[in-house]
Amino acid sequence: MKKNNLLKTTPQIGESQIDLLRRLSDSVAVSGDEGAVRKIVLEEVKDVADELKIDALGNVLVTRKSRQKNALRVMVAAHMDEVGFMLVNDDGDGLFSFEIVGGIDNRQLVGKPVLVGKDGVPGIIGAKPIHLADADELKKPIPVENLKIDIGPGNSKKVKVGDRGTFATRFFQNGPSMFGKALDDRLGVATLIEYVKHPPENVDLLAAFTVQEEIGARGAKVAGFALDPDVAFVIESTPANDLPTWDDEENFRYNVHLGAGPAIYRLDAGTLSDPRLINLLVETAELLEIPYQFRQPGKGGTDAGAIHKNRAGIPSVSISVPGRYAHTAVLIAHLEDWKNSVALVHAAIQRIERGLLSEER
Repeated sequence: MKKNNLLKTTPQIGESQIDLLRRLSDSVAVSGDEGAVRKIVLEEVKDVADELKIDALGNVLVTRKSRQKNALRVMVAAHMDEVGFMLVNDDGDGLFSFEIVGGIDNRQLVGKPVLVGKDGVPGIIGAKPIHLADADELKKPIPVENLKIDIGPGNSKKVKVGDRGTFATRFFQNGPSMFGKALDDRLGVATLIEYVKHPPENVDLLAAFTVQEEIGARGAKVAGFALDPDVAFVIESTPANDLPTWDDEENFRYNVHLGAGPAIYRLDAGTLSDPRLINLLVETAELLEIPYQFRQPGKGGTDAGAIHKNRAGIPSVSISVPGRYAHTAVLIAHLEDWKNSVALVHAAIQRIERGLLSEER
């Protein structure tokens, strides 16, 4: 497909898409309790889906069928869940012990406002104030077992043990930057919704809005098996490591920058991306003059780690929107990086041909 035709069919990110991202980011959907985001997804895709299913784990699986015969089955995946907390004990008088769900650094928890339960009951993560802490206590991070979620005296009945909670951050924009909690991976969820509404016509598009990614890509494993795609693209967010190092040494760890375009994965802790799909993305980016970068090898992984090992193997690749301060109360992403990520993957899918899979890896 020619450059101009690819650009014409690219989904556009405007005010309505940013408002959708806002609603997704502000929703509380900690791993295992993704219902709030699932509800938004269903509202957005139910009228355009050719097939729509919620599976046993809570994944939303959507199919948009091609009019072409023998079309490639292309899976696109993004996870609905976010890191957060689970209440594990009612300690009385509005105080609750909790456990972390997913990867959160407990050094940055104290004093953070939170929302707990399906009704979003407000609270705060409390600890001994600095006035009462001794010198030794101030030298090291406070263990999670010494922290409490405090919803205030007299409010214990508003939540219960087992309820999830997460940061009370509200999405906002500041110029080209977007600030919000759980943009990992609500950016991917919002992207998939646009793909379902504007599917590439040359493939059967299989969209998987997955659950429990933050605790081991569990939803993606069963979604990949159920959909049985020929190839898979995972849309994610990856940590940007572009703050000053102060020691003038070049940054080789992650090495992803805001404003430098979508980050294409070569490998991470769970996946060696299919080189044919990497080449397709790079060729597409260069054809359309879309900036891109490579996500350097490092820790972490995506749903691709579970998808690519399904059945007889599923060629997979991940593409991420860079974000600063991942798995904290707020992530910062760049609007143009999101727009370019949406355009790149959609155009690459339109350019994919069955013969690609016959090429040598």
